[in-house]
Amino acid sequence: MLRGSKTAVVTKIQPVSIHGQLSLDVYYHDPDDSQSHVRLARVGQESVPRDLEAGDRVELHYVLGVVTHITKS
Repeated sequence: MLRGSKTAVVTKIQPVSIHGQLSLDVYYHDPDDSQSHVRLARVGQESVPRDLEAGDRVELHYVLGVVTHITKS
């Protein structure tokens, strides 16, 4: 996907520190596909709603196939 968004459900959020900069590993799956695998998006803390929790339905926003930010649906 060059640019766009799609719906997902968050399954887990895990903070990751890389050289002192905090990022979040957001694990998610496609709610419309019962056979979907859990996938991972690594995004900066500023690109995710502060109150994001496992089980939340979200919109993943993509540029060149990479998740750039996440918003709650």
